[in-house]
Amino acid sequence: MSEKRSIFEDVGEKSAVAAPVGGVIDQAPKGARRGIRIWLGILFAMVVLMIAVGGLTRLTDSGLSITEWKPVTGALPPMSAEVWEEEFEKYRQIPEYQLQNKGMSLAEFKVIYWWEWGHRQLGRAIGLVWALGFLGFAVTRNIPTGWARRMWIVGILGGLQGAIGWWMVSSGLTGERLDVASYRLATHLGLAFVILGFLAWYSLLLARPEKDLMQARRGKETKLFSLSTGLLHASFVQILLGALVAGIDAGRTFTDWPLMAGGFFPPDAFALTPWWTNFFENPGLVQFIHRMWGYLLVAFAIVVWRRARGSAHSATRFAFNAVMAALTVQILLGIVTVLYVAPWQLAILHQVMAVLLWVLILRARFLSFYPISTSIREA
Repeated sequence: MSEKRSIFEDVGEKSAVAAPVGGVIDQAPKGARRGIRIWLGILFAMVVLMIAVGGLTRLTDSGLSITEWKPVTGALPPMSAEVWEEEFEKYRQIPEYQLQNKGMSLAEFKVIYWWEWGHRQLGRAIGLVWALGFLGFAVTRNIPTGWARRMWIVGILGGLQGAIGWWMVSSGLTGERLDVASYRLATHLGLAFVILGFLAWYSLLLARPEKDLMQARRGKETKLFSLSTGLLHASFVQILLGALVAGIDAGRTFTDWPLMAGGFFPPDAFALTPWWTNFFENPGLVQFIHRMWGYLLVAFAIVVWRRARGSAHSATRFAFNAVMAALTVQILLGIVTVLYVAPWQLAILHQVMAVLLWVLILRARFLSFYPISTSIREA
């Protein structure tokens, strides 16, 4: 028989209510999301520095000063006068010295040697930071669910980049050319931007809680995301074309704009044989393609930007506004660089601006996929 209860019991006393149980996302181990984001941010900054140093290494014609690939022992620079002489003698055997720098002094050789050594040393430092960070998070079991594979992707691409770097350098040591092959330079730079893209995208993912991302994904702007993906690919092609221009110093060959040597189409655009080599090694044709693709890229960016203006999310609209602003600056920088015969200061600024534009496009694309919720009044 049940006990008698006071008529005031339900009013005066609160029954215990079980706390709500979270879903699978709430129960999954979070890991050190903030720590991994900081680690990725450090790697991101180092890769940006690596791209800048690589550009300066190319602009100072320093890339072929070290004629061997020694991933481990090469970390130590020459420590005596005898070793310096040995390194200099190796450099004297390659076409760049014999046909371009003959008579260079040891002091002048040391300048270009230090540029290349610093470039390679920075690559080693990036690999070390990745390895220590990954091992640290793995040993302490602080890797969030599903993130080990992503972290491995960054490391594998970094190792591949080192191998491609030597593949690029070796093309200038065979006696067939004075400098490295332009298409290998484009491959090397292109992979650097791919690595940068992964680091930026992963950092953006880690900047917001998983529940927020899952909810934001429901508001994905499919058409805008598709257009921004196309813009990302188009800008990547322009980056590769810019590397081809840089690889053969095409930016210093035709220095008028908007015409080229007084005409729309450059003279002797198909002078090389076989004909297909002109698309990689003919300065006039390579620069012409770079210019034309730039015009198409601007036109496409305007289409994407106009579509983004209709977004209901202010953060997304602002992100695409930033893309258009950066693209405008980049186009102006490209024109000025050509008109002033590509001095190293403008050339490296043009390259660094490409990094900024690439990241801004990635961020705008991210926000079209994971929009930040906006109030009805603001929309």
